[in-house]
Parts: sequence; C-alpha cells; structure tokens
Amino acid sequence: MKLRDYQQECVDLIDRLPPGAYLAQMATGLGKTVTFANIRRKGRVLILSHREELVTQPRKYYDCSFGIEQGQYHSSGEEVVSASVQSIVRRLNSFHPTDFDIIICDEAHHAAANTYKKIFEYFKPRLLLGFTATPNRADGARLNDVFSKIIFKRDLKWGIKNGYLSDIFCRRVDIGYDLSGVHTRMGDYAPGELDEAMKDTSDAVAEAYQKYAKGATLIFAVSVNHANEIAKRIPGAVAVTGKTENRAQIIRDFSERKIPCLVNCMVFTEGTDIPLVETVMIARPTKSDSLYTQMVGRGLRLHPDKDKLTLIDCVGITGTASLCTAPSLLGIDISQIPQKNRESIEGDLFSLPEKILRASDTPQSWIRNTEIVDLWAKEQQYNLHDINFFKMPDGSLSLSIGEKIITIPCQDELGNVNGVPMQEVIDNLYEDLVNNYKGSRSLWDMNSVKRWGKDPATETQKKIIKRKFKDFDCSELNKMQASQILNRIFSERSVKKNDRSTTSKLAF
Repeated sequence: MKLRDYQQECVDLIDRLPPGAYLAQMATGLGKTVTFANIRRKGRVLILSHREELVTQPRKYYDCSFGIEQGQYHSSGEEVVSASVQSIVRRLNSFHPTDFDIIICDEAHHAAANTYKKIFEYFKPRLLLGFTATPNRADGARLNDVFSKIIFKRDLKWGIKNGYLSDIFCRRVDIGYDLSGVHTRMGDYAPGELDEAMKDTSDAVAEAYQKYAKGATLIFAVSVNHANEIAKRIPGAVAVTGKTENRAQIIRDFSERKIPCLVNCMVFTEGTDIPLVETVMIARPTKSDSLYTQMVGRGLRLHPDKDKLTLIDCVGITGTASLCTAPSLLGIDISQIPQKNRESIEGDLFSLPEKILRASDTPQSWIRNTEIVDLWAKEQQYNLHDINFFKMPDGSLSLSIGEKIITIPCQDELGNVNGVPMQEVIDNLYEDLVNNYKGSRSLWDMNSVKRWGKDPATETQKKIIKRKFKDFDCSELNKMQASQILNRIFSERSVKKNDRSTTSKLAF
C-alpha cells in the first residue's frame, strides 16, 4: 500500500540507520503498524507485542511468510515472527541469538520491564526498533538503558494540527463507581474485581450517553455482561463481544447510521477499522496508557460528517490509583489535583493543559508537592541535591528563588531534556545555585527550608493565607508549608504589580 509522506519518511530514515537501538513515537491513528511493516528487510524480523490480542494484527501488512509465537502457536523459521512477550521470553532456547536482523518492539514504553530486557539481552539483532504511541509521562520508567536515541516523533498534537486525526472535545462524567478496593494485575485493574465494582453503573452510563453523546457512539464496557446491560438501556444499541456473529455487517449498519450505538467489551481495541465514530465513551476504567489510547484511537479517524470527536470519560472514586483520562493523551498526570477541581478539566483537548495548571495550583497541592517530588526522584533514581523543586502536572520541575522562576522541562522517553540527560541538567543547575545564589540558599536548599520550617506557622503567615483562601484550614501548617503557599501567593502578586521585591520580603 502507498504510505503517507511521514510514514515513508520514517521508513527511509530507518533504512539509513547504523546498527543500534532506536525509538520512534507515532500517535494512535497515524499508522505505526503499517509503517514498521514496510521497513526494508535485510533478514528475518521479530515483532514483540505487550498485549496478546495485538500479535496477529501485523499479519495483514506483510506479503511474506509470517509466524506466531503465542500460547499454542509456534513459529517455524518464517521471515517475520510476531510474538507475545509473555510467550517468547519462555521460549528463548528455541532460537539462536542471531536469528533476527531486526527486532521491532511495539508499545515500546513497556520495554524497561525485566521481561523485555531478558529478550533484548538474548538476541543480537542489527537493529532494535521501538515504536510507541504513548507520550512521555513524568511517572513512567525511562528507556535510556534500552534505546540510544529518539529518531522520529509525530505525536497526537502533530496529527491533529496536520489534518491526519480528528480534534477531540473532552468531557468527564461521574457515574458513581468506587475502585479503591480493586487490586492491580499486570499493570491494570484485576478484571473480575473491576467487573464487580462496575456492575451497578449501567444506568449511569446510559444516562450519560443520552445527555452528552453526539452521533455514532462507541462505548467500551468492562465485561460481556456489562456491555449487554448498557445496551439494554439505550434504544437501538447493539452489544458486540468476542462471540458476536455478523460483526462486519453490524459495523456496516453502524457506519450507515442504522445502529446509533455499539457497546463492546475489548473487541474494538485491536485496530478495527470503523469509518464513523463521533463519540467514544470510556466506561472501562484503566490504568494502562496503551489500552486507553487504543480505545480513544477508534474515534480519531477523520470523517466528512464529523467536526471533532466527543470523548466522554466515565469517572468515579479510584483511591490512590492513577486512572487514565483525556489528559493522559498529552502525557499529563492529574493525580495531584484535588478531586473537586477535576470537574473543570473539560473542553477541547489542547485547552486542557492550561485548565489543569489552574486546577492544580492550590494550597493542598503545593503542600503535597515535596512528597511528589521525592517519590518521583526515587523512582527515577535521580539525585536532586536537595533542590527545593516544585513538580508541575506536565512533568516539568520549577524552582522559585524570590522573583526568579527556574524551569526544567519534562524529560523525554529516554530521560533527556533537549538531548541532555536529566541528571546532568540537575547537576548543572545545582552548581549554578551554589556559585551564584548563596544568599538565597534558605529558599532553594531543602535542608535549609526544613530546618527553619519545622516549627508551627506564625499567626502572620496564617492571616495572610486566610485572606487569600478563606476556606483553607491553616491550623496544622508548619512554617515550611506556609512559606510554600506564601511564595506562590506573592510570586503571583509580584508579577501582576511588577514589584520584584515583594516575594523575597514576604515569603517567610
């Protein structure tokens, strides 16, 4: 098939690469599978997939022998072998380390896991190529010990701005579920427990459909029973499960508007081509970025009848777990935003970052930020040199020194900032602070902040905070917490008044 210009650009670039391990990012809907299937073969190819249902998907794009390594299926020397990671990691002895010239790692953001590393350590390919649709996330594992360089990047924003993908209007609807007691299995909610937690939500899902859905709607449900129960409550809706017959005819009827709504259970996450989807409802909560982007991806295809995709996230109580919602498409973590403020995070996709910034700019999040920064640094194994960083929702690090704001942008998938390793960026900043900001050490050095900040907040601090936030309880604040709040208050005020001395004088 004829590739799009950017797909051909990626293929041509890979053809010129020297031996090594490289990463390419391509948003859901831009065709990463057809792209890597057209890479020029100079030997055998191994494709690794994280989710088992994706193993057979690349077959239709190849015109050569194609083998499967998954469950009961075993390959036998085919030119291209598609394997589930879970299966091939147990069958490495069936292969020689030099059997494959190219290894393609689909959904490569999982490649930092030990199962992947075991496979990578065994095989000796000319090229190890990672493809991912998921944007860099501040809470995700770095891939710099697997891939050496990001060679190609076409994200969701690029796809929408350049007319290859549909724009998205995002909406949140609380349907009343509680997942706080649901355990995690393989990085996502345990299916049986999730089904039990969602069993009484069918009425709320149907009500949200009637109120907010526009046009041809695709709903993702938790289970077969959940799908059937939702479909019963929506006039004309059809439930589609793995056992549904005449699926092709159902899709045609849906595309011709004979069926207004399809409710499915893990059927349309495999790349099914549905010409018309105007609304996607996520009634299948997930912690998996890849699964979430696959579900939303069903509605990203352009269609003459569609102005933009309406994306409806059905939300509820999740406890400490991080639920994927629309901001996840942009790599934004909203876990530090107070629950009551999350209701405001609606609108066109690219308007969300500014709304999230406002929603997260609260005294509660400012106080918790020290813990958030410490946890992130521990996960990433970074030495912060006790710099008093504030972590923003987009993953960037901010440091306030009086009227001066220093920002380190979010690292990419390899742990770099503009090509420089994040640790090196932090080291350079620390050296600059030591050499040029000695007089402000009590502001940027967390050890200094903790020493003077452990005592209870002063009445003056509390009075100023209460003047700004009348409903905020200041009774348990210490000086450090109060200072964090006051720094943010007076930083904002000094910018508005252009009074550069206000912050440093009143921060304490």
